[in-house]
Amino acid sequence: MLLPVIMAGGTGSRLWPMSRELYPKQFLRLFGQNSMLQETITRLSGLEIHEPMVICNEEHR
Repeated sequence: MLLPVIMAGGTGSRLWPMSRELYPKQFLRLFGQNSMLQETITRLSGLEIHEPMVICNEEHR
């Protein structure tokens, strides 16, 4: 079985002022009700995979 690894780091400086150091781009809701991180995890539903591993900055754990 595959182990999905989701990279969710960085400050998202190109999305400033929406994205800031304390509220990075992966937590933004650009389209709909869910954040970009939630949308990414939702895309994995229905697949036969291990629980995804999310890699992020320590202050956003």
